[in-house]
Amino acid sequence: MIAGTLRGQLLVAAPPLVDPNFDRTVVLVLEHNDDGALGLVLNRPSEARLVDALPDWHTHGAEPGVMFLGGPVSTDAVIGMALVSGDDAEPESFTPLFLGLGTVDLSRDPADLAGLQMVRVFAGYSGWGSGQLEAEMEVGAWISLDASVGDVFIGTPEQLWRTVLIRQGGQLAMLGRLFPDDPSFN
Repeated sequence: MIAGTLRGQLLVAAPPLVDPNFDRTVVLVLEHNDDGALGLVLNRPSEARLVDALPDWHTHGAEPGVMFLGGPVSTDAVIGMALVSGDDAEPESFTPLFLGLGTVDLSRDPADLAGLQMVRVFAGYSGWGSGQLEAEMEVGAWISLDASVGDVFIGTPEQLWRTVLIRQGGQLAMLGRLFPDDPSFN
């Protein structure tokens, strides 16, 4: 049984995590319970343009206007994260996470989502079985931090890992500033 949920938190890959699927990633946790966890990698843009993949949604797409690689699981699955204003979002089309951010049903018309400000679309997701994420955290593979809406929609996703660490201050900021892209240069 988990002590507390990480839902709505960021998981920032720590330098010991050498899995190429997660090296320097920032994952937003969408679900976390006794059965496991599910999240989206926020800083892996793809080459696929949103206008080509989901033409109805592209006008609401946050820059850089591409699909993102949400993780190595079910890469044919598509998950939309939307920012809405107000409390008018229909429960059938929007599942809130925090501060107007939540998942959106991409099969619906974006005009059906009242207050839609922007969307980011992810192919695939990151998943952990029961106890797997907790075990990875115990060995220091992930740093759990508070998320902000801006993390999901950052215009320079390649900078997100450093940005999130630096805003923490202290040792984490030093890690974000000093840890080289290639540790062999140390």
